[in-house]
Amino acid sequence: MVAEKWFATKELRKPKTVAGYRSLLDSTVIPRWGEVPLREIEFEDIQQWVVDLSHSGSARFEGRGLSASRVIQSYRVLNQILKFAIKAKRLATNPADEIDLPSMTTAERRYLTHLEVLRLGMAAGRFRPLVLTLAYTGIRFGEAIAIRTRAVDLDAQRITVARSATPVTGRGYVETDTKNHTTRTVPVPASLAKELGALLEGRAPDALVFPSHKGGFLTSTEFRWVFDHAAAEVDLSGVVPHGLRHTAASLAISAGANIKVVQRMLGHKTATLTLDLYGHLFPDDLDAVAKGMEAGAQAAAYRLRTG
Repeated sequence: MVAEKWFATKELRKPKTVAGYRSLLDSTVIPRWGEVPLREIEFEDIQQWVVDLSHSGSARFEGRGLSASRVIQSYRVLNQILKFAIKAKRLATNPADEIDLPSMTTAERRYLTHLEVLRLGMAAGRFRPLVLTLAYTGIRFGEAIAIRTRAVDLDAQRITVARSATPVTGRGYVETDTKNHTTRTVPVPASLAKELGALLEGRAPDALVFPSHKGGFLTSTEFRWVFDHAAAEVDLSGVVPHGLRHTAASLAISAGANIKVVQRMLGHKTATLTLDLYGHLFPDDLDAVAKGMEAGAQAAAYRLRTG
């Protein structure tokens, strides 16, 4: 099967990425396309599949429409398989080109206010520092649980993000490079730096900043149990930890951060991705541009008049 041949080419990717591909293949792609000959896959059928995933779900979650992000991920896997088939001379054209995909809904990209962040943090108890770190730095959960004390510079109010921890079936949590294999430094507000200072007092340089209650990497299951209860307690049901990245972007933009700063904070590979996700949050500066250009024109006109 060409899907399996494509999957075999991904074995050198990060363990979590490989596990994600496997999950999508088994739950959405193979159940629909596994028995369909490549040359019989049509554009219309793929478009209908995308619609069906949105409304009816997958083989694993039948009757429950998948989130827009999950549908898009499923489509991307199928699209990569078809591109692989073209390179292997098994297919002439890609029927997955120009498929209409669902848009991310407001619920999937909710932006919290400062007050909501603080209330959520208070309700999260011992995980308050982690909630605030996620909401004010924009780092990923996997990056947060891999941070060691030595990476936190309280004087400079910076955290160096160089590693990530991800769950891999049968292996537990595995420490790897960050998503884009880069190291970045993120700013920390003074109030959060003070809170982290109290948390890290007496910790060894190599100690995890946010360990589990048993030591070792904090699991998403342990965190989500507390996080979900905290969110419900402060009327923020539906908010998920990853959504705090969106909040961090929103709050940074509100504070005046430009697109390159937000890109660096979030660890996006390109500013284009950041702009695609959050461009609508930047203020409309057209009036300011017009006024600035008019001021320049008026100054030039004045110089002409006065010689």
